[in-house]
Amino acid sequence: MSTPHSTVRPAYLDLSHRELRDRAERAVASLADCRACPRDCRVNRLADKWAACKTGRYAVVSSAFPHFGEEDCLRGHHGSGTIFFSHCNLRCVFCQNFDISQAVRPGPTEPGSPPEDIAAMMLALQRQGCHNINFVTPEHVVPQVVEALVLAIEQGLRVPIVYNTSAYDSLESLELMDGIVDIYMPDFKYWSRERARTYLRAEDYPDAARAALKEMHRQVGDLRLDAEGIAQRGILLRHLVMPGQLDETRAILEWVATDLSPNTYVNVMDQYRPAGRVHAARFEEINRRPTSAELHEARVIAHDVGLGRLDQRSTHGALRILLREL
Repeated sequence: MSTPHSTVRPAYLDLSHRELRDRAERAVASLADCRACPRDCRVNRLADKWAACKTGRYAVVSSAFPHFGEEDCLRGHHGSGTIFFSHCNLRCVFCQNFDISQAVRPGPTEPGSPPEDIAAMMLALQRQGCHNINFVTPEHVVPQVVEALVLAIEQGLRVPIVYNTSAYDSLESLELMDGIVDIYMPDFKYWSRERARTYLRAEDYPDAARAALKEMHRQVGDLRLDAEGIAQRGILLRHLVMPGQLDETRAILEWVATDLSPNTYVNVMDQYRPAGRVHAARFEEINRRPTSAELHEARVIAHDVGLGRLDQRSTHGALRILLREL
């Protein structure tokens, strides 16, 4: 096995073999009465039943590859080893990954991946030199992630873990990840319950996100970088700027600065474009990209509320344009 391109000692190496095994057993057992996310569906996923997340006993993986489009501190020179999980516990009307998060229907043509397969994906990404393993949309499959991680660690996984989430996470799942995750990367989408209900189909999203973010920060603190600018441990918070909704941006960033930490590393994201159900459902108010003036104002707001650690992308211009058009 090649040497991982990471100078960071992952947190999970400080957990004993017995602790990891016990945690995996507890995680899998919890699927019998599933409360993996705030939906609290209480279905028996061990019997391959499913509800909101459309995922039964095994997690469904959409793709696994070295990702060079993430923040510089995650992708470095060798990429972030992303594992994208299908389906989602939110129903964002504007989802840019709609084809894998909502459109795909579960069934015999879409088998889940057993833990041995997911562990093999992690080890393959490590062999390719990725700086970390980046779980994308893991909120509904935390038990399956823990189960697979234990196998991967036993087989030589030695790179940090990134938990890339919408922030619609249960505290029960975050407890399972305590001491395993090195970098939490939540996207705090909406502050108001009304807009969360309209655009995410989850009125309780703001409350769940605030509770989740506080727990994430308790576990890992503010983001720390090594001498080469690669993320070691902490929270990297994303906020997607929406057209005509800078009041949401201000409310979220004010809360981050005052209730989380003014030293929070924040990516004020400019990637929004109309997608998902925006056209079909006629959400005219968000059927456009944010203007350059809105994006500038969002960053001004971040500075005004006391957030000084804003992500600065060094992506080459051509690649930046390509990523925005994808």
